[in-house]
Amino acid sequence: MKIPKRIASSVINSLKGGVVPRVGLPYVAVGREAEIDALLHDVDIITQGGAAFRFIVGKYGSGKSFLLQTIRNYAMDRNFVVCDADLSPERRLQGSQGQGLATYKELIRNMSTKTRPEGGALTLILDRWISGIQSDVAQSGIDVGSEEFDQRCEARIHEVVSTLSELVHGFDFAQLLVMYFRAYMQDDDDTKAKVVKWFRGEYANKTEARAELGVRIVIGDDDWYEYIKLFASFLVQAGYAGMLVLIDELVNIYKIPNAITRQYNYEKILTMYNDTLQGKAQYLGIVMGGTPQCVEDKRRGIYSYEALRSRLAEGRFAGEQYKDMLAPIIRLAPLTHEEMFVLSEKLVDIHAQLYGYEPRVTSDQLLEFIKTEFERVGANTHITPREVIRDFIELLDILYQNPDASMDELLLQGDFGQGAAEDEGGTVMISAGASQAQARSTEDFSAFTI
Repeated sequence: MKIPKRIASSVINSLKGGVVPRVGLPYVAVGREAEIDALLHDVDIITQGGAAFRFIVGKYGSGKSFLLQTIRNYAMDRNFVVCDADLSPERRLQGSQGQGLATYKELIRNMSTKTRPEGGALTLILDRWISGIQSDVAQSGIDVGSEEFDQRCEARIHEVVSTLSELVHGFDFAQLLVMYFRAYMQDDDDTKAKVVKWFRGEYANKTEARAELGVRIVIGDDDWYEYIKLFASFLVQAGYAGMLVLIDELVNIYKIPNAITRQYNYEKILTMYNDTLQGKAQYLGIVMGGTPQCVEDKRRGIYSYEALRSRLAEGRFAGEQYKDMLAPIIRLAPLTHEEMFVLSEKLVDIHAQLYGYEPRVTSDQLLEFIKTEFERVGANTHITPREVIRDFIELLDILYQNPDASMDELLLQGDFGQGAAEDEGGTVMISAGASQAQARSTEDFSAFTI
C-alpha cells in the first residue's frame, strides 16, 4: 500500500490530534460496512429525486465524524455536492442573533465537489453550470459570441431557473442566478462577486442587498434552510446528482442553557425531518451526528421534544443483537478487536512510509497492544477507537525516535492496567463493577486469534 507522504502526514497528525483527516480516509477505513451500506442506500434514493434524513449516534471518539467524512467522500465520488458544518455556541440551527445564519454560512463555505474537495466550490459550480449551457448551445451550430448565441444561452438559463420559482423564495433565487449569468457573459467580476456574496448569506440587511443588487430579500436565521432546499434543486439542474448536508456536534444544542431556545432548535430539526420524509424536499440528504446523551436525554436532549421522540425512538424488536440500519438513528457499536488489529496494521504501514523506515512491530506485539488497551479498567464500556489510535501512534512515534527501545518494554512501562476510562464529559469512571468489566473484556480475547 503506497501512500503519498503529504497524505500520510495528514492522516497520522490528524489521528494523533484526535480529529478526522479530510484526506486519506480510504487508507485507514476499517469496519462500518453495515452503516456505510445503509447511508449509500440513502444516496441512491436521493439521486432519484428523493430525500433522506439520518442521525449518527455514538460516544465521543467512537467514529461518528469518521463515518461522516467517509460518506462525504463516497458522495462526492458519485457526483454529489456535499456541505458540512460542526455546530458550536455560535452556530446553531435556529437563533435570534445570527446563529442559524452562521451555520448556513459554514455549510456554503464548505460546499465541496469531487474536483474541489477542500470546499469553496460555489463559484466553480456556477461557472461550470454556465459553461455547460454555452457548450450545449454551441453544438447546435450557432456562432459563439453572436447576439443570437447570448440570447439562446439566456433562454436556456431561464428554462432552468423557472423550475425553482415555484419553491419558497425561488423567484428571488432564480433572479440572482440570471444576474450572475449576465455578469458572467459581460465579464463583470464585481457583480459576480456581489451575487456570490448574497448566496453565501453575507449581506447584513435588506438595505445593503437592495443598494448593491436591487433585491429586497436576504438570507436570515429563520429561512436559511429554505435556501438549502433551493440549492439542492438547482444543483441537479446544474448537472450534479444531488446535495448532501452533514451536520456534526449536535451536543452543542443539548448544551444550550435556555429551554425555549433548545426547543426552537429541535423544532428546526423536526421541520427538516418532516420535509425529507414527506417529499417536500428533493435531491437532498441530511445527516446529523451526536452523542447518545444529546439524543436520548428526555430533559434536555432531542427526546425532550415529544414530536421528535415519538418519531425517532426505537421499536420493541431492535436491540443489541439485531440492529435496524434502516431506522432514522444509526447507533455506532464499538469496533471489534479484530477491526482494531487491522487498523493498527495499517497505521504501522503508513507511519513507516511517512518517516522512511522498515516496520519492526510484529503481529504478536500488535495483538499484545490491543489486549493491553482493552483490558484496562472500564475499557469494556468506555474506551473508544480515538483513545486506542492516539495511544498507538504515540507508541510508534516513541519507537521511531528511540531505535533501542522495544514495544514489549514500552507496554510493560505503560500505566495501561491502572488507567481509567473517561465518560463523555471527561469524568473519570471506575465503577464498583469495573473488575467484572475487565474480566469480560479479557474473556473476549479468548477467541481472538491472528
